[in-house]
Amino acid sequence: MILAGRVMMAGEASELGTTNVFVHAQALCESSQIGAGSRVWAFAHILPGARLGADCNVCDHVFIENRVLIGDRVTIKCGVQLWDGIELGDDVFIGPNATFCNDRMPRSKCYPAEYLKTRVEQKASIGANATILPGVTIGRNAMVGAGAVVTRSVPPNAIVVGNPARIVGYVDTVGQVAPGAVVPQVSSSRFGGVQLFRQPLIKDMRGDLTVGECGSSLPFTPQRYFIVMNVPSQEVRGEHAHRQCEQFLLCVSGRCQVMTDDGRLRQEYTLDDPTLGLYLPPMTWGVQYRYSSDAVLLVFASHCYDADDYIRDYQLFLDTVGAGQVA
Repeated sequence: MILAGRVMMAGEASELGTTNVFVHAQALCESSQIGAGSRVWAFAHILPGARLGADCNVCDHVFIENRVLIGDRVTIKCGVQLWDGIELGDDVFIGPNATFCNDRMPRSKCYPAEYLKTRVEQKASIGANATILPGVTIGRNAMVGAGAVVTRSVPPNAIVVGNPARIVGYVDTVGQVAPGAVVPQVSSSRFGGVQLFRQPLIKDMRGDLTVGECGSSLPFTPQRYFIVMNVPSQEVRGEHAHRQCEQFLLCVSGRCQVMTDDGRLRQEYTLDDPTLGLYLPPMTWGVQYRYSSDAVLLVFASHCYDADDYIRDYQLFLDTVGAGQVA
């Protein structure tokens, strides 16, 4: 590292008394913007313009270019290269030999005017040998599986695997809830929690019938309904919350998975029976995914469509829940 006007070279080890930055004798750290407590190990090379936060761990054979921003408490395992335009948030983990790209159409000796930004947000993890294409965002607390090829942005808390990477679940969710059970109320919201309802099933030789009545088996009087169908199995729907609108979800054909999040508790549900109805109160972040090819999802809403009622940014949702702001 640059220390007292000189560059730390191979054969020297540095332990700064004031900032406690360690640079291995066989590392080349040209940047002076290294946070307190960070450690740079053998054969790593950090260019002068790179910025690293505090308490980072840069392992062997890591290369970090100039226009790279790294937050606090980041771990970068062996064999990783971080190119111009890469930004890592606080508490990010990058597994060994994970590969980042910053140019969609690379040519030798041809350089874009500006490299695409690739962001890995706070507390996200990227597994060994994963490949991250340029210009995507890995959302807060997301998990990218080993060997995954990420071609599109990953939502907060999502678990993605495969090539191309697809969502297979969400981190830190509670297990499946039995029909009729109520999710423990941990939110301070006055609206009450997410609930899974079992609707009546009437069987007859002429066929089966299930029914719901507004105000009793449905917790509100609907003002609108919409139907989601013909969804490719890899696609994800929802990914938003409502400030005022309540929703009631029925998968009337096939199967889909629902993740709900009230800002403190994430819960997974499988809707695979037309007698199962899932109630989502306001200020619930909802995601629907893993649709079967024959899935038909019927959604009743307590309000008519209002674009201003939607919260589509997860961080804004968390901030709003934390501040108790429901317009």
